[in-house]
Amino acid sequence: MGGTMASMLFEPLSLRGLTCRNRVWLPPMCTYQAEAQDGRATDWHLVHYGARAAGGFGLMIVEATAVDPVGRITSHDLGLWDDSQIEGFARLAGFAHRFGAALAVQLGHSGRKGSVWPDRAGFPDGLQPLEQGGWQPVGPGPEAFPQLASPWALSTAEVQALPAVFAAAAARAQAAGLDAVELHAAHGYLLHQFLSPLSNHRDDQYGGDLAGRARLLRETVAAVRRVWPESKPLFVRLSATEWVDDGWSLDDTLALVEDLKPLGVDLVDVSSGGNLVTAIPSGPGYQVGLAAAVKQASGLAVAAVGQITEPVQADQIVRLGQADAVLVGRAGLREPAWPERAAAALGRPTPLADSYRRGAFPR
Repeated sequence: MGGTMASMLFEPLSLRGLTCRNRVWLPPMCTYQAEAQDGRATDWHLVHYGARAAGGFGLMIVEATAVDPVGRITSHDLGLWDDSQIEGFARLAGFAHRFGAALAVQLGHSGRKGSVWPDRAGFPDGLQPLEQGGWQPVGPGPEAFPQLASPWALSTAEVQALPAVFAAAAARAQAAGLDAVELHAAHGYLLHQFLSPLSNHRDDQYGGDLAGRARLLRETVAAVRRVWPESKPLFVRLSATEWVDDGWSLDDTLALVEDLKPLGVDLVDVSSGGNLVTAIPSGPGYQVGLAAAVKQASGLAVAAVGQITEPVQADQIVRLGQADAVLVGRAGLREPAWPERAAAALGRPTPLADSYRRGAFPR
């Protein structure tokens, strides 16, 4: 299909006042490289995201960034809970912009899935205990994620305080010059834990029916939108289904998105699973149908993710209107200039930085 005018992958995409140069985006993927355990971005992050900016990605979403130290997944996660962390993110944003890429950040809270060891060589697997630098995680209730620590059950007042914590982190993202914020309400982390009937058994206003379980996310979106500039888009990542009977479902997701639209959400990043251990029927593009369903039902922009690895596959997702952008994750880790290879395969102009054009794929 190289050279056909039907190709859409490298057409710009505009959301509010942000225009991304193409629809090949890097999803948030933890690298666990905040070595000082202070949440600050380092040279590692500059090289990691900088290489992919120079390699042609249209937008990059910085990995799960904690809004509170207790909200980290691991002790080596990034954070935006303190003003001292702004400078490192500003450095990332400045470099990305220099090479034509937009930079977003995923703001999250691990909830009951926190205090685990980084997934890196030299660290044990599983829970990081208190006596070795870990912490007690928190959650909607005292039920633990399998083989992790029992969380502190958040009081009503503690839950009510959370939206302001997310909003403060978003204000720091704005101070750093980032282009978009994504709220992480997927993969079994805190906002998802509140959404799911399998992890939320509360009897206050933050539990019960769908409206109650979604209250924290709605309040968080509203609080972030109040501090996040009107000219900049706001994303939400959702697990569209938990892949189990009686769990969070696609129908729940579609109902939730209708509630989020008037609160100022511009794009839904559609993933799945993560709140419990279960078999997921994965395969190439296995979540694209979920993204397409959200897009069709809501009219919002969506991003599709999940084993999207080949240029023609990615282009078809956008060309057929199943999603507005594709998130190229593991392939993007292997190949920082994946967009350049895709552009060559589709017969489009090179997205590489000038200094790399001698290495461009032939067209």
